[in-house]
Amino acid sequence: MFEDKERKKILQVHHVKKYFPMDRGKQLKAVDDVTFHVYKGETFGLVGESGCGKSTIGRTIMGLYNKTAGEVIFKGRDVHALTEREKHAFYREMQMIFQDPYASLNPRLTVREIISEPMEVHRLFPNKRKQNARVDELLEEVGLNRDHANRYPHEFSGGQRQRIGIARALALDPEFIIADEPISALDVSVQAQVVNLLKTLQTEKGLTFLFIAHDLSMVKHISDRIGVMYLGHLVELTESDTLYDDPLHPYTKALLSAIPIPDPDIEEKRERIILKGELPSPIDPPSGCVFRTRCPVAMDICARKTPTWQEAKPDHFVACHLYNENGPKVNIQGHNKVEV
Repeated sequence: MFEDKERKKILQVHHVKKYFPMDRGKQLKAVDDVTFHVYKGETFGLVGESGCGKSTIGRTIMGLYNKTAGEVIFKGRDVHALTEREKHAFYREMQMIFQDPYASLNPRLTVREIISEPMEVHRLFPNKRKQNARVDELLEEVGLNRDHANRYPHEFSGGQRQRIGIARALALDPEFIIADEPISALDVSVQAQVVNLLKTLQTEKGLTFLFIAHDLSMVKHISDRIGVMYLGHLVELTESDTLYDDPLHPYTKALLSAIPIPDPDIEEKRERIILKGELPSPIDPPSGCVFRTRCPVAMDICARKTPTWQEAKPDHFVACHLYNENGPKVNIQGHNKVEV
């Protein structure tokens, strides 16, 4: 994928699976054979509806969940093979911004204590004076002020709490940050502010982001490349603009059709793709293509065979039988029609 020799892959995820054991010997297949990589300095967006496994893959990359199979390679090292001492160093390089700013901050600690806690664990500063000075700097970097340091989380709005969470993630000066739906719990008016803050911090600090979300319009605003997940599987991956201008997978097209367009004339004429049925259970996923039970163009082969992950167009990857070499092709109403 995107084999540009001048671009360095900072993270490589190879055939990662994460299954959770259930009753009666069954397994919940939260992540099932996912492969992608992230270039240094880019923002890689990971999108999909709730329950698709995008947050699970983020936590597995961080090592918060043990993988069931596959490899997570960060800067040439297998994250799940690190010793305790190596993990200690690893967490200085990779940090996470959590989804819920209300649950991710300890209500018993002041803002200063929350942000300085990772500094103390890693013994970054020789004394409290320098540590406190760094906390003050971080607060100002995320759009707060140093007077907020002695307050408690309950005294802040949701957007301010998420800024505190961002400051905590920056406390160790990491290279890579996993942002796990950092705006989903925020008011719409605040979401753009937080996304713009992340973009500014990326430019100033040279950060690399894995940005996990379900809002495709917001993901496009911040991401260089986007991967689309469905029921634990990666179904499409390409550059952000390409995904929006020329989506290939029927699921991606359905997601994009749900995004409102701020032009009443265009919106009135636009065709909305409505997916029928409920999201299947990851405990007992469908055979073959996991999307076939809701796909408007499902074929017989979709039930029999799992689609291969392939480069359907230059730098545009998809897992769908519509694009398999010499495979059957059908019309997709209103979207990238393929000859029968």
